[in-house]
Amino acid sequence: MNPDLVRNYLTSLQDRLCATFEEVDGKAKFITDEWKRAEGGGGRTRVIAGGSVIEKGGVAFSDVRGHALPPSATIARPELAGKGFRAMGVSVVQHPLNPYCPTSHMNVRFFCTDGTLIRFVVRRRLRPDAILRLR
Repeated sequence: MNPDLVRNYLTSLQDRLCATFEEVDGKAKFITDEWKRAEGGGGRTRVIAGGSVIEKGGVAFSDVRGHALPPSATIARPELAGKGFRAMGVSVVQHPLNPYCPTSHMNVRFFCTDGTLIRFVVRRRLRPDAILRLR
């Protein structure tokens, strides 16, 4: 598994999602904040607000690195103790202006130690609880 290819895919995913949300909204534009992590890595957080469709939302990319996994992460996999790690992901949260539309949340996560893939996860969720509270 090549982590740099995963990084390119995830930053491209963030770009495509932001462009699509801006197109659908038609009014609001994302504000970008790029950040660095002292221990290694960094990311790019994008926030949108005050739109015609989207009340507030965010699409965040992160790529962080560390010299060794914490002990809690190696209890089930002791062979990983002391290995460096790299974790990347895109997280999306969108709160629509319309109270009858559900909030959406999605995560795409990649985690490896010294080039060995440990986990690749995609999760998504619609939150219709606002609709249920209005009944």
